[in-house]
Amino acid sequence: MGISTVFKSGGVVVWPLLAASILVVTLILERSWFWWQVSQHQERIINTFLVDYGKQPKVAIETLRKQQSLPIGRIFLAALALEQATPDEFKLALESAAQAEIPVLKRFGTVFETVVGLAPLLGLLGTILGLISALSYVQIGDVGTARASGVTAGIGEALVSTALGLVVAMVTLVFANVFQGLYHRQRAAIADYGGRLEIAYRRYYRQFVNRQGR
Repeated sequence: MGISTVFKSGGVVVWPLLAASILVVTLILERSWFWWQVSQHQERIINTFLVDYGKQPKVAIETLRKQQSLPIGRIFLAALALEQATPDEFKLALESAAQAEIPVLKRFGTVFETVVGLAPLLGLLGTILGLISALSYVQIGDVGTARASGVTAGIGEALVSTALGLVVAMVTLVFANVFQGLYHRQRAAIADYGGRLEIAYRRYYRQFVNRQGR
């Protein structure tokens, strides 16, 4: 079955399914690039920053400013922007910044969920419309005639839209689950790195207080 035949057989619902598939492919490429950058650079950059922060905090912060494309970098910089914050204030700032990054990490999740739920329904709608169209030509005396065999072929073609809807939904669901897993891993990484930064900041704050008390 050629592409043109698929479009002709699927009926009007093939066009919204095509639009949904193009949208999903575009978003999958964007999210794949985003998570690839995070996985390639985050661990090295943050580990280096945490080591440098214990020795030269100001230099480490200036270096981190060049890495604001990473969510964890923006989280750290938002908390470190507070001047002379107590450890408790710093922890609250860190948690607030992490919450603010959640929409970035979960971006397009709602779109994926909508396509997963809507695509099979569109496919089913196309099949129902195709069946209505095919059966509307059948009359009681047509059983066993050429017209009846044509209706059978029409029913088979009407099922194309359901198949297309299921394919779009399944592909979207696979990638949506992959991105959801990456999101959960990133939340765990943020909690881990954030805890390590809190420890480093408490040490820095203790030294700062001691210098002020002299």
